[in-house]
Amino acid sequence: MNRFLAFAALCSLSLSACAQQSAPEAGQKITIGPKAAAEPVYATGTPEARARAVLRELNPQITVESIKAAPVPGFREVIATGQVVYVSDDGKYLFQGGLLDIAKRKDLAEAAMANLRVDILKTLPVEDRIVFSPAGKPKHTVVVLTDIECGYCRKFHTDIAEYTRRGIEVEYLAFPRAGLASADYRNMVSVWCAPDRRKALTDAKNGRAVPARTCKTPVDMQYRAGQRMGLTGTPMILNSNGELIGGYLPPEALLERLEAAAAGV
Repeated sequence: MNRFLAFAALCSLSLSACAQQSAPEAGQKITIGPKAAAEPVYATGTPEARARAVLRELNPQITVESIKAAPVPGFREVIATGQVVYVSDDGKYLFQGGLLDIAKRKDLAEAAMANLRVDILKTLPVEDRIVFSPAGKPKHTVVVLTDIECGYCRKFHTDIAEYTRRGIEVEYLAFPRAGLASADYRNMVSVWCAPDRRKALTDAKNGRAVPARTCKTPVDMQYRAGQRMGLTGTPMILNSNGELIGGYLPPEALLERLEAAAAGV
């Protein structure tokens, strides 16, 4: 595998991993927020050190979140660039993709990402999210990474009253797909800076102009969180356990998926 193919392989599952990350325009006031924690130090000659060296050789810009023993003997499980890869302890082999525990019928790679997402979500204050809640106690809560321009994000929001009517609380996080130097980003900052964020988000998703505003916002923090959580498209819907429920789902289908996940099906 040459460097180009390796880079493509390590970025192919995440549009955010290779997304534009230029700085916002001058005058745009943002809150940088927490990024990935500093990478752990691994002793020279250990399988962990070899695994990180292999990935750095393939792509020097890769940020490693964690390295630990994989469920498959002789391999390390590495979470990097928003996805899971497995590197042999001798550093000679690498594979990526789902790892299925046949007996448990469980994707162990997705389970590893779900655990990471839970940790990342803990760093993102609920008060920085745009929340739509049902009238009573929620049956389920989902975190939805959203963009104001994408068609399915708009379609999802069109039915926000139907989601909440079914007892689903929706917590929106911002993910401007065009990057941090885009008009999309500036518009999402204006939404998050609005006095009534819920109304501003609804207006933006309906194609209505939102007055331009600047303030200290969590938009860039949430955008980077999406990159770390393995976002592959918007909307990205996560349940409270950090499990990827999917992209756009109609209200009844989302409720069924959440009920099944809660039941362990």
